[in-house]
Amino acid sequence: MTHDSPAASAHDSAGLLPVEVQNGNIWRLAIAQALAGANAVVVYATGAIVGDQLAPSPVLATLPISIFVVGMAACILPAGAIARRHGRRAAFLAGTGAGVLAGLLAMCAVLLGWFWLFCLGTFFGGGYAAVVLSFRFAAADGVAPGRRARALSLVMAGGVAAGVVGPQLVTYTMDLWPPHRFTATFLMQAVVAALSALILLGVRLPLPTTQEIAGGRPLGRIARQPRFIAAATCGAVSYLLMNFLMTAAPLAMHLCGHSQESANWGLQWHVIAMYGPSFFTGDLIARWGAGRVVTAGLVLTGLSAAIGLGGVDVAHFWATLILLGLGWNFGFLGASTLVLECHRPEEKTRVQSLNDFIVFGLMAVGSFSSGGLLAAYGWDVVLWVSFVPLALAFAALAVMARRADRKPAERESAAS
Repeated sequence: MTHDSPAASAHDSAGLLPVEVQNGNIWRLAIAQALAGANAVVVYATGAIVGDQLAPSPVLATLPISIFVVGMAACILPAGAIARRHGRRAAFLAGTGAGVLAGLLAMCAVLLGWFWLFCLGTFFGGGYAAVVLSFRFAAADGVAPGRRARALSLVMAGGVAAGVVGPQLVTYTMDLWPPHRFTATFLMQAVVAALSALILLGVRLPLPTTQEIAGGRPLGRIARQPRFIAAATCGAVSYLLMNFLMTAAPLAMHLCGHSQESANWGLQWHVIAMYGPSFFTGDLIARWGAGRVVTAGLVLTGLSAAIGLGGVDVAHFWATLILLGLGWNFGFLGASTLVLECHRPEEKTRVQSLNDFIVFGLMAVGSFSSGGLLAAYGWDVVLWVSFVPLALAFAALAVMARRADRKPAERESAAS
C-alpha cells in the first residue's frame, strides 16, 4: 500500500503499528531525511553568496537565508494542521512540492538576476524544511515509548547522507551552466525534492483519530509546563545558534579570503556532525536522560563559539562548524525527546507544531540579525553574542530540574 488507510493504521490494542511497518516507515523517513537535507545544505552553502551577487545592498546578502528560516516558521503550523486533518503523508507531499518549486524559482532567479525572486525560492525551501522537521516525530508514531527516542534518532541519522550529498551537489554542479553560477545546482535541488516525494509515498502511518482532530487539552495549559518550556527553549537555542553561526560562517570565510570549496567542505563536515551522532544519540538519551544530553549539546555549542574566537584560519572555521553540529544534535534531539513527554497521543500534532513554531520563530530572529552583525561588527561579535541565548537555555533546564526535584518532596509531605 502506498497511502494512509484504515489498513495502514490497523494497530494493536496498545496503539502500536506492526514491527515491519514501523521499520519500513523509519527507513523511508531516514532516506527522505537524507534527500531533503540537501535542500537546506544547498540554501546555506549558496544563499549568502548568491545573495551578495544579486542583492541591491551588501547588508541584504544573508537575507535569502533569513527568508528560508521565515518560510520554516510560517509553514510549520499549516503543515501541522494538514497532518492533523489529513494525515502526515499529505503534509509530506505538500512539503516536497514546495521543495521542487524552491529549486525551480531559485534557478530562474539566477538566470534573470532577480534578488527578490531568489528570496521567494528560499521561502518555499523553508516550507519544505518545515515539513521535513516532522519526520522525526512521525518516526515515533505507533512505536512503543521505550523505542521512540531511538526511532526519532535513526530518522535524523539520515541527515548524514545529506552532509555528503548537499555540499558535493554544490561543488559538482555550481559551474555546469556558465556564466550563471549555481543555476544547475538549483535545478538538481528540485530533482532531489521530487525523488524524496517518491520515497515518502510508501510511508504507512495511522490516520488522525477523532480525538486528535479535536485536539485534547488547551495548548496554553500544556505550554505552561516547565518541561515544555525547557524543551522549547533548548530546542530553540540549539537551532537558533546553529543557524546563527552557520549562516554567517560561509560569508565570513569568503571575507577572510578562503575559497568556496573550503566553505563547502566545512559545511559538509558540519552537517555530518549534525546527523552522524544520531546513530547513538537515542541510546544516550535512553541511558542518561534527555536533560543531560541537552546539557552536553549546549556545552559543545559554547565550545564551538570559543574555538571560533581563537582565529580565522580554515582549521578554526572547520572546528567551529563541526562542534556546532555536534552540539545541535545533542541539544535538538534531546529537546525533541522532552517534547514527546509533554503531550497525550491525541495532542501530538498540535503540541509538536507549537514547539517547532516557537523554535523556528525565534530562529528567524537570530538569522536576520546574523548577517547584519557580521557586516557591521565582524565574525568575533557574532560569536560573542551566541553566549547570551546559551545562558537562557541553561536557566530553563535548571528550572525544570528544580521542579522535578520538588515533586518527590511534595508527594512525600502529602503522604505524611
